[in-house]
Amino acid sequence: MKGFLEFVREQGVVGLAVGFILGGAVSKLVASLVGDIISPLLALGLKNIENLQGAYLQIGSAKILWGSFLNVFIDFIVISFVVYFGVKFLKLDRLDKKKA
Repeated sequence: MKGFLEFVREQGVVGLAVGFILGGAVSKLVASLVGDIISPLLALGLKNIENLQGAYLQIGSAKILWGSFLNVFIDFIVISFVVYFGVKFLKLDRLDKKKA
């Protein structure tokens, strides 16, 4: 783990690429968590909704897809927490500070 942290801190562009790839993987993981676990649990709480993703409000001929929006919002919140705590845990917030 220590070697990985040093690699990310010292490599610049390569470290950025590694972070980008890991970010994509985390995004897929969070999307699965929200779509496969959190959304069905929320749909259970909201009666008469089979799938939160498909929940909508019909106003005239317009469909307001509030379930889809809620899924994306939950994705955003979970990814924000993962990134924040990941940066704090790996102490990557100190990368831009000059070495003493």
